[in-house]
Amino acid sequence: MVAGALGQFDGKRYRLFAWCVMPNHVHVVFQTLADNTLEKVLHFWKSYTAKRANLILERSGEFWQHEYYDHLIRDAAEFERAVACVAENPKNAHLKDWAWVWPRR
Repeated sequence: MVAGALGQFDGKRYRLFAWCVMPNHVHVVFQTLADNTLEKVLHFWKSYTAKRANLILERSGEFWQHEYYDHLIRDAAEFERAVACVAENPKNAHLKDWAWVWPRR
């Protein structure tokens, strides 16, 4: 469900380069498009997925932390490192055959 939400507006509101849904957090490398801001994109992802996850889990209340960590990528080398870091995150966490990772190549 989270992976589907990430891809929902790829190419319209943002361009995805890599993502990884981990058991307790998510990593995404993306570029906002047009007048979409980081705050708008994250609000959509967090609001939509929190509501859906609470329904699926039959619970209510807060789902995601209020804060998030963001990092501005300044050059091609840093971009490649960020994509590799996201793609390798499951392996580094010793998650075998983890399906919830996608790096655009």
